[in-house]
Amino acid sequence: MSIDFPDTLLKTLSAAHAVAAFTGAGVSAESGVPTFRGNEGIWTRFKPEELANLAAFMKNPELVWEWYRARKTIIAGVEPNAAHKALAALEELYGDVTIVTQNIDNLHRRAGSRTVVELHGNIERNYCMTCGTPASNASVLSADGAPRCEVEGCGGLVRPDVVWFGEMLPEDEWDRAVRAMARADVVLSIGTSGVVYPAASLPLTAKQQGALLVEINPEPTPLTPHADVFLRGPAGSILPDIVSVLRAHRAVQNR
Repeated sequence: MSIDFPDTLLKTLSAAHAVAAFTGAGVSAESGVPTFRGNEGIWTRFKPEELANLAAFMKNPELVWEWYRARKTIIAGVEPNAAHKALAALEELYGDVTIVTQNIDNLHRRAGSRTVVELHGNIERNYCMTCGTPASNASVLSADGAPRCEVEGCGGLVRPDVVWFGEMLPEDEWDRAVRAMARADVVLSIGTSGVVYPAASLPLTAKQQGALLVEINPEPTPLTPHADVFLRGPAGSILPDIVSVLRAHRAVQNR
């Protein structure tokens, strides 16, 4: 589809030096990443909150790892969509583009984005809870039951490198996100409900510091009344259009 973008958006994007994108589950849903809350066999008996927490893991690591192996397998079978690729393409147009994501599926990196802040971790990474040594996906997928650290003399439990319910966001990633929002001229909030805090505060913080806040979503959210521009529709259609318009504008400027 083709969208008539507000003049304010085009003018600000054309003059921008730094752009930040804040992305949520809606972006990945367009790739077919499931929410894991649907009809998935034994997982209909559990809520994600009942499995994705430290207490559940320590009580029954085998069960939690069964769930994560299923998630890892599903996510490995999907591909970045047009929205992921359009965000990566923005790096051709700006020297400073940061993707701040709540998603753990690694699709932004797979699409080619180089500066990605992962607030909730990355499902393709794993580490030993005792010594901190990383563990490969191949090793955890092939393990019987809960995988154990392969470092000699350790044998600690290995867990996915994701933020579970009740855990703090990684401080270094949070600091990177705050800095990206502070220097952004434009912030794109894409495919997120804007209700999961503290992450949901980032776009509003950027706006308070002078950034143009643009929301892209199929439906309004609690963030919508605060957005300077609301573009209603799928990110996989809207973001490629934005990139095309910006490329055309740059081409005219460079003649």
